[in-house]
Amino acid sequence: MKVTLIVNPFATRVTEERVRALEERLPVVETLLTERRGHATELAARATGDAVFVYGGDGLVNEAVNGLPPGKPLGIVAGGHTNVLARSLGVPGDPAQAVRERRISLGRVNGRRFSFAAGMGVDSETVRELETRKREQDGRRRGDLGYARVAARLLVRGYEPRLEIEGLGRAGMLFVSNDAVFTYAGPRPFRFSPEARFELGLDVVAPGRAGAAQAMRFVARLLAGRGLAGLPGVLSAHDVDVVRVRCDEPLPLQADGEDLGDVAEAFFEAERDAISVLVGAEQELPSPP
Repeated sequence: MKVTLIVNPFATRVTEERVRALEERLPVVETLLTERRGHATELAARATGDAVFVYGGDGLVNEAVNGLPPGKPLGIVAGGHTNVLARSLGVPGDPAQAVRERRISLGRVNGRRFSFAAGMGVDSETVRELETRKREQDGRRRGDLGYARVAARLLVRGYEPRLEIEGLGRAGMLFVSNDAVFTYAGPRPFRFSPEARFELGLDVVAPGRAGAAQAMRFVARLLAGRGLAGLPGVLSAHDVDVVRVRCDEPLPLQADGEDLGDVAEAFFEAERDAISVLVGAEQELPSPP
């Protein structure tokens, strides 16, 4: 099997030496470097290899998933800071050991695929502030502490109901999960919806309101691995195919940590049994890269 290797040369852990090592380790037929945002979608769509391997972070994986041709499996070499999908699936550190195909579902929001999570609220506004605004200004990626500070400030500021979720009710924010792990804070997984699975549909949790007191309760539940479903004032749904959301005013939307701009409506869909991801011969327990 020949593979196309797509590389984000600006990702946190990507080096030229590592790229050369990957080319020696894998049967690479072509190595393609991304040059701009969205470029990996175009490169994946016209990849000539039998499989597409991506070397970079979650943003690169998201772009590749949106261009992946039907029938071509996806391989991941974790090269970013958080690497949620690779860690959640237990992708082996040595890509040559990624020899088994695991079928997973994906989500879509307003037509854009996402592999593990999407949302509107504290997550999307944190992405907007740190990734879209500050990173575009100075080119630096903020660490987990920076994300925690911004999220805490936004939660303390508070959220009132501003989203109408069809069939559920009104909420101040929305978290849509394609797997139990929504994101990682360093080595710790944050599971907003612990029952979510890659093989199922989408899970939803949507707090009606949030302020300082609710934020402390949310964090305690997440640190305990219990998720947010079941808390008073939190709307939830498990293994659903469609979620329709209307906003009182245009609000930021994120998918896999990518800022998708402001939207007045969001239409989430489950794309069941969507793609194959190359994992180890025997499923490994996820661990920090």
